[in-house]
Amino acid sequence: MGDQMQGAGERYDAIVVGSGVGGLVTAGYLAADGRRVLVLEQHDVAGGNAHVFRRRRKYEFDVGTHYLGDCGPDGMLPAVLSGLGVADRVRFRPMDNDGGFDRIITPTAQVDVPAGWDRYRDRIKAALPAEADAVDRFVDLATAVAGAGRASLLGTPMVELFRRSPETMRWNRRTLGQALDHCGLSAKGRTLLAAQAGNYGALPADVGFAEHVTMMDHYLRGAYFPEGGGQTLVAAFVEALEAYGGELRTRCEVRRILVERGRATGVELADGTRVSAPLVVSNADYRRTVLELCGGEETFPADLVARTRAARMRDAVVAVYVALDTELPGLPNANIWWHDSDDMEGAQAGMLDRWARTGTLDRIPQLAFSFASVKDAGSPAVCPPGHSNFQLLTILPPGPAFWGADGGPLTGEPYRRRPAYLARKREVTELVLDTAERVLGPFRDRITHVEAATPLTHERYIRASGGTPYGMAGWGARGQRPDVRTDVEGLYVVGQNTRHGSGMAGVAAGGMAAVSHILGRPLLPEVMSGTVLGDPARLPRRAPGWDPLQVSRGRARRHAKGLARIG
Repeated sequence: MGDQMQGAGERYDAIVVGSGVGGLVTAGYLAADGRRVLVLEQHDVAGGNAHVFRRRRKYEFDVGTHYLGDCGPDGMLPAVLSGLGVADRVRFRPMDNDGGFDRIITPTAQVDVPAGWDRYRDRIKAALPAEADAVDRFVDLATAVAGAGRASLLGTPMVELFRRSPETMRWNRRTLGQALDHCGLSAKGRTLLAAQAGNYGALPADVGFAEHVTMMDHYLRGAYFPEGGGQTLVAAFVEALEAYGGELRTRCEVRRILVERGRATGVELADGTRVSAPLVVSNADYRRTVLELCGGEETFPADLVARTRAARMRDAVVAVYVALDTELPGLPNANIWWHDSDDMEGAQAGMLDRWARTGTLDRIPQLAFSFASVKDAGSPAVCPPGHSNFQLLTILPPGPAFWGADGGPLTGEPYRRRPAYLARKREVTELVLDTAERVLGPFRDRITHVEAATPLTHERYIRASGGTPYGMAGWGARGQRPDVRTDVEGLYVVGQNTRHGSGMAGVAAGGMAAVSHILGRPLLPEVMSGTVLGDPARLPRRAPGWDPLQVSRGRARRHAKGLARIG
């Protein structure tokens, strides 16, 4: 009998489906509260978008951890770790918060984005001297909305925030595009202020203004990278879960979330085993949770099911992972956001229009660069000394048709060896590398490893609808997303599709919101004020050679075959 069958007839206090950061935060705090918690993950390793993969025994690539904001002494993510007693197990390395942690490049401008709203304002105004007043209007509005969002996160009731400043709070229902229009910014101004749209996968017309300014506020509090990569963060959450009596099972797929008479009662695994619990938290894709795992109309109201079925997903990304046998000279400790036009929105629309009319792709309108070997310099897992490890990301036409497929992995289509898919993947990889060399200079002859991950790749590993790491673009009204609570008693949802937003901070905040509802206490404000639920004395000792990827497989599979190693 395999590991999955060990759950036959077992009962837990809570089951978490999926082990992304939102699910692990929820599970860790429930375990710290004394509950018997089981986390089930269909992949080989925990982490969701925060997991890593290794190649050639030399290189480790982060799938979705490119940088983190607000990781200083009073930061949110360190507080979440601290509340579980694992704050000292993750070190955050600052990027260049003075010179600029993000470099924005367009044909006529370069802006190095520093920490701090005032310094950000000054550098944007320096690049747009004729639009200084419009920039001031935008930043004044952004800081007001971001401040209200921060106050809400720390426990100020929304009704009180509306009482204090109703006009500011009305911007929570408007888009970034509407804010840019309101401030009277040019196409170039819009591009510079929305240049980091790849952090949430939407253009200004399709993202809430509050989501954009929350993301910017997050990074303007300082940008960081976890020492050792994103898997170290995941491993710390796994260590807390297991130390406090919880359990992680990887390679353990959930077929159904069981609901009886309006109450969650447990899950059914892919092998037919049933595991009982009065509390189920789904960190799986929201559309899949509603339409498949919970049976759609069998469990939820018809209008919610219809809204979920019709939901549009955020943009999917293509990631090209590159390793070189040399260092790239002159790189800043920053991401690069490159745009081939001063009109980002127009360029992206033009690319999509050409594809729709001609079926051809002849250029990449925007490209993001993330340099792991600079952010985590000297890390033995990233690359050997003197080598480079970086990632190139871009947004391309949505849907499987672009990739020569009729459907994605969730439909069971065997797309990976199709000639049309392989040809498109090669074409896109070459286009991305061509574009990157326009920015960095020639590097192709020093490549030791290169591979591309498409939206279909992401869908296969993460089971995300549309292959996007950013969740839903539209769920009913524009900008609306589900809360962590559902109509089913004992069933909660966390992850990239909830109203708390995507990205590491967003899903962590969603996890804290779910636990707060379950425990009946404002947990995030508590841990931000220093409350610790976990007991560091119960945590395992880290032996020499400690491997976060091994830890993230869960105790039962920690020493199973197939673990990729470095060195």
